[in-house]
Amino acid sequence: MRELRFIAIEGVIGAGKTSLAKILADKFHTGLLLEEFDNNPFLVKFYSDPSHYAFHTQIYFLMSRYRQQRKIAQMDLFSSRVISDYLFAKDRIFAEVNLSEEEFFLYDKIYAMLVKEIPRPDLVIYLQASSDILYKRIKQRNRAFERELEYEYVERLADTYNTFFFHYNSSPLLIINISGFDFIGNSRDVDVLVNEITQLKEPRRIISRA
Repeated sequence: MRELRFIAIEGVIGAGKTSLAKILADKFHTGLLLEEFDNNPFLVKFYSDPSHYAFHTQIYFLMSRYRQQRKIAQMDLFSSRVISDYLFAKDRIFAEVNLSEEEFFLYDKIYAMLVKEIPRPDLVIYLQASSDILYKRIKQRNRAFERELEYEYVERLADTYNTFFFHYNSSPLLIINISGFDFIGNSRDVDVLVNEITQLKEPRRIISRA
């Protein structure tokens, strides 16, 4: 993994990004960058009134993620390695789903200025899952601010994520269909993934047991 200094893990809400990032950071002895979603003062309001608070929520996330990602850019990645539980481009994915046409037009101008300064991951891991699996996981973990989430919203996100990663080519991409994998409870599944990461030679690879 000498050439993989920066790995980003992505997936829709409930896919298991943070759990897997922690596991891989421990396995590879790297730094860990976790998204600071709890600090967003608009998040709870957004889920109860999306149309009114979508832009506030999105801009807050954009600036928060920008600050975090700039820390990676300032690191000496020749001597440091880091695994992040999100890809900066996710911000634009959510903006596309949540914002009105006028709001997205303004948002995209800001995003275009900021993204130029964001480091590109050496590898992106996309945790792909069906809307049914994602929605079930979201309900099981029972986070207060996610209780108002509707199935249709999760479905829209999943469709948008799949479209985005179908066209994604900015970094090598490892797509994992999480159905049939248990990275938290099964160490053998983790070993399979670690081997895939270290042996990856293709620009795009899909792993599935479904």
